[in-house]
Amino acid sequence: MTSGSTNGSGPVDVLALAGAELGFGGRTLWDGLDLSVRPGEFLAVLGPNGSGKTSLLRTILGQQQLDRGTIRVAGGPVHRGDRRIGYIPQQKLIPAGTPMRGRDLVALGVDGHRFGLPIRTAATKRRVDELIASVGATAYADGAVGTLSGGEQQRLRVAQALADDPILLLCDEPLLSLDLQHQRGVSELIDRRRRDHDTAVVFVTHDVNPVLPMVDRILYLAGGRFREGTPDEVLRSEVLSELYGTPVDVLRSHGRVVVVGIPDSETHHHHHDDPHTGAVGVGA
Repeated sequence: MTSGSTNGSGPVDVLALAGAELGFGGRTLWDGLDLSVRPGEFLAVLGPNGSGKTSLLRTILGQQQLDRGTIRVAGGPVHRGDRRIGYIPQQKLIPAGTPMRGRDLVALGVDGHRFGLPIRTAATKRRVDELIASVGATAYADGAVGTLSGGEQQRLRVAQALADDPILLLCDEPLLSLDLQHQRGVSELIDRRRRDHDTAVVFVTHDVNPVLPMVDRILYLAGGRFREGTPDEVLRSEVLSELYGTPVDVLRSHGRVVVVGIPDSETHHHHHDDPHTGAVGVGA
């Protein structure tokens, strides 16, 4: 079972931020952020567009520098190309004419970091086959990737992200534009990975409902502020009203959570908006 490094007192947090501050365009996205993620923990990151959700992932990947504070992965400093971190991007359809098979996409996760033309050894092929099978994509992996559905492509991206057996899996709205069946399938793949291998998951999303049963804690970013805690602690009317500085209602029905009253300026870019009521999926 994979986990973070250990010391004399037990496992080290897979991810740890201390006094973290990040700004953009003259405004502060978040400041004073202390956050730790343990092996096998599922952290959902919610908030409106522009709140710094994707920027948080970029700092973990070493692609963006904090303005202040520290960030560490498994007890060490972050750096670009850290093979201990897997990354699943937003679902964006690959054009139909792309000259690449599904297994070629997965293979990029296995040997795409090497210089020069990749040499597909028997060991590489076996690893690619294992990854494809692990996400249930064997039946279509030899087809042109551009002819596959969004959900099928996203399963292959999950396989690609797991190529190096990561201790930390970063997910940047991986369910975006997927139908409910594929949302469920991709979510279950990610959840199974963290349960079977103790992989920590940081899951950015505009709607927490598809993964709510899997979530251990939530980090909610809004208006330069943040709140962190369990779903029951964070997804409360009084908490979100304080974050947004305006009355916000959190409603629960049939296992789903809906936020009503988020200001229009916070919601107009999102997919679950109701233009009449301001009702949105949590974090939209």
